[in-house]
Amino acid sequence: MRIRIVGAGAMGRGIAQWAASAGHTVELCDVRTEAVTAAVDFVRSMLERAVDKGRISAGGCAAALERLVPLDDPWAQGPDVDLVIEAVREDLDTKAEVFGKLEQALPGSAVFATNTSSLSVTRIAASLKDPTRLAGLHFFNPVPLMKIVEVVPGAATRPEIVPALTELVESCGHRAVTVADTPGFLVNHAGRGLVTEALALLEESVADPAGIDRIARDVLGLRMGPFELMDLTGLDVTAAVIDSIWQGFRYEDRLRPSYLTPNRVAAGLHGRKTGQGWFAYGSEAPAPAAEAPVTGDADRPVFVVHTGTGAASGADALRAALTAAGATVESGSAPSADAVVLVPVWGTTVAAAVASLGLPAGRTFGVDPLPAAGRRRVLAVTPAAGPDAARDARAVLARAADGEEPYAVSVVRDTAGSVAQRLLASVVSVAASIAERSLATPSDIDLAVTAGLGYPVGPLAWGDRIGAARMLELQRALHATTGDPRHRPTRWLTERAQLGLPLTDPGTSPAACTTG
Repeated sequence: MRIRIVGAGAMGRGIAQWAASAGHTVELCDVRTEAVTAAVDFVRSMLERAVDKGRISAGGCAAALERLVPLDDPWAQGPDVDLVIEAVREDLDTKAEVFGKLEQALPGSAVFATNTSSLSVTRIAASLKDPTRLAGLHFFNPVPLMKIVEVVPGAATRPEIVPALTELVESCGHRAVTVADTPGFLVNHAGRGLVTEALALLEESVADPAGIDRIARDVLGLRMGPFELMDLTGLDVTAAVIDSIWQGFRYEDRLRPSYLTPNRVAAGLHGRKTGQGWFAYGSEAPAPAAEAPVTGDADRPVFVVHTGTGAASGADALRAALTAAGATVESGSAPSADAVVLVPVWGTTVAAAVASLGLPAGRTFGVDPLPAAGRRRVLAVTPAAGPDAARDARAVLARAADGEEPYAVSVVRDTAGSVAQRLLASVVSVAASIAERSLATPSDIDLAVTAGLGYPVGPLAWGDRIGAARMLELQRALHATTGDPRHRPTRWLTERAQLGLPLTDPGTSPAACTTG
């Protein structure tokens, strides 16, 4: 296949390397000839580095470079061009102008693809005489390493183009997912669940950014916490994407932005690229503050409360783990006068348990029963908690069985569901809303999120690990406790919990019942 790539910036040169390495002839062009020269030099250096590391042969490198053809004129006639991939700046008028000129220079058989990450594919195509020839082909940076591509049909795209692009992508070693032409497409849309909920937790002073990130990494198993991720991406970029997707979905509560971001963006607190974001960067930046050491009495007796079906299994597991670690775990129906009281909460607050069960407010604390990916537990404190009792509860939770590493224990403010539950519920909920709207299939949602965002498991499969019924219980409790519509359960989750179906099951469609 002969592919013309218009735009020789970071994305264009990455796509060129990917396509040429897979055996396709690539015409690389840009309105700036110096950009094409720099891009070819960059691709050469990347391929030569791959040779040095033994990833490709010297012959393979030479053949790929021979297939990379620099063009001086992006609008040159190209009777043999099969596909154009546009990778110019994110501006609707600019992209429309590019495709308008290409439409005059290339045969009608050439398929047009835009690498837009945020603009409507349909609106770009609408500027063409033949809008049926254009689709979205959204790569992620760095292209050779991020092995996922979103194939996005516009409203007028010819039906045969999507499977043809999918076949191309997968024949070149990447995975392709098909997604509707909606704000954020799939990966950027699904990624809003984590960052918007993390910002909401920060708004409520549940924990600081470092504390939320520790829980995201050690409890949920994410490679980066949400605030680290925002600093890496750039808060200016993240905030713009959040606002764009929220507005595009007509102010959906589940995607609601935070009031915290506009002033930080205006102040230049964008993250790594400015040296200061949620954290400080650079050679003169202070070292991140270490967690406070555990200083309480680990031998103080503890009483674990059963509060309901969702948290009950967590209570049993916590009781067993603390007993195995040598803690003094009380039995019976009520705590002694000296015991610290631990309440596994599931979508509810410790304060509510204190009020409903008549527990001692000064020495009652919440514990997140969500199974942790690492060795971290989370202790939730209410405004009435005694500091000494809190330190003792933390010390008890840090205990581990002989030969095991002690647990790290995060201390957070009491909130509905605690930090990890809120983050996970939001991730699952946003993914379920994507499936519910038929914007992508469940399998494509999970594939795109694991490949594009690096989550340890796809969000729908993650929900299935907890169980649809238990996830529904969590989201109903969050919604009832907070009154915030961002926590309302999706129909996708509710139906599957009621019917005993996994969240990853696409279910039976009405169309399947009328054909065959």
